[in-house]
Amino acid sequence: MKRVMVTFIGLILSLLAVGARPPGTGSAVCAQEPPSAETYYPPSELAGGWRRCKTDEEVRRLGGMDPEKLARVGRMNLTFYGGPWQLVVIRHGYLVREWMGANAMPQTTFDLWSCTKSATGIAYGLLFDDSRHHTLPHDAQVDLDSPAYSFIPEGGPPSDPAKEKIKLRHLLSMTSGIPGEDHGIEGFQVSDGGGEFEIALGRQPNRFGESAARLYAAPGEAWDYSDAAFAHLSLIFFHVTGQEIGDFMKARVFQPIGIVNGGWDLEGGGGNLGPHTNPHSGLHLSARDFARLGYLLLHRGAWEGKQIVPKGWIELATRSSQDINKDYGFTFWVNTAGTLWPHAPKDAFAMMGFATNRCFVVPSLDLVVVRTAFDPQPIGPVDVPLQSILETVIQ
Repeated sequence: MKRVMVTFIGLILSLLAVGARPPGTGSAVCAQEPPSAETYYPPSELAGGWRRCKTDEEVRRLGGMDPEKLARVGRMNLTFYGGPWQLVVIRHGYLVREWMGANAMPQTTFDLWSCTKSATGIAYGLLFDDSRHHTLPHDAQVDLDSPAYSFIPEGGPPSDPAKEKIKLRHLLSMTSGIPGEDHGIEGFQVSDGGGEFEIALGRQPNRFGESAARLYAAPGEAWDYSDAAFAHLSLIFFHVTGQEIGDFMKARVFQPIGIVNGGWDLEGGGGNLGPHTNPHSGLHLSARDFARLGYLLLHRGAWEGKQIVPKGWIELATRSSQDINKDYGFTFWVNTAGTLWPHAPKDAFAMMGFATNRCFVVPSLDLVVVRTAFDPQPIGPVDVPLQSILETVIQ
């Protein structure tokens, strides 16, 4: 999913024209300022869920968006995307609009694929904060510059001595030098009887004979989207905390923000290393609950007066983490350089995964856009109407 970018963010940004007009140039129904989202946090779906814009007038007044153009977004998605999917737009704390494809219901959960990586990144932000506050078991000291293999007993001795130089910052920014998509290792194509963590550590090749045993570049000197590298983070987290990432995130993040309908896959086991939480894919959420995670990030980790995730980590993780690929932060896709989405604000960032699973967050516009799906990557005509609307309305 390395560089497949969908123009949902540009399209949704084009819908903000009504709310962005100077006084006197917009529709008369915009006379009232939208309520502040800073004091609103949605109760869980069990307790009523998101507040909603129920009429076109509320879409304009409370959401600051154009209902006619939003309807066009819905029609295009219903026309071009077959199978189950969900699309949710949150602005000013309101669920402004929501659509679903065939066989999808509001509480249907989807594998978010590589969006999961960003959830793992959030867990690491909490891990680093716990280390600073001396609350980890045995007072473990862990930060971005900690040597990764010092926390992986299964990894020793490393298959390549150069792996000793890999730091956590390299794993979280895709600059470890461990081969990934550009070097024939896309996801985990496990051989019969093989294991994901064995492939990650370079102990086994994948079913096509490709191996992560040797680094393709020195740590910090090249960028490659690598699930093999990312799998190390699950082993490290377990050995440092004694907990699985999925269990940790459920207690520390998901439950406090009202996510009650979800799951997180394991990988490994069956006679191989593990099982442990799959850190690179396998988080299952509905679009409404995925939007909660985006809304938490929009508010820099705060929820109902509590700092759930360290503000400093979110600010660091959602901007460029290195100069090799400025569109990637620490587990998030970012627009810091203005090159990922040229027409979007530079503070925009996203969690992105296969099958067009997306959570876009634009703090300067108080906007969260989520798409969950189980369908192919968009090809052919689906990009044409999206791009044409982007080019027509954004100007």
